[in-house]
Amino acid sequence: MGFIVLLLVIWLALSVLGFAIKGLIWLAIIGIVLFLATGAWGYLRRGARR
Repeated sequence: MGFIVLLLVIWLALSVLGFAIKGLIWLAIIGIVLFLATGAWGYLRRGARR
């Protein structure tokens, strides 16, 4: 679970960095997509343990 939280923090930081620097909007989009994918993966794994 700690690994998933670490990935979420990294993707969130990349998204913020991408929005802060005008030329890196693509980085923000990738960060958001990876954040959502990691969140969904973590949610599904949490549900599989039950």
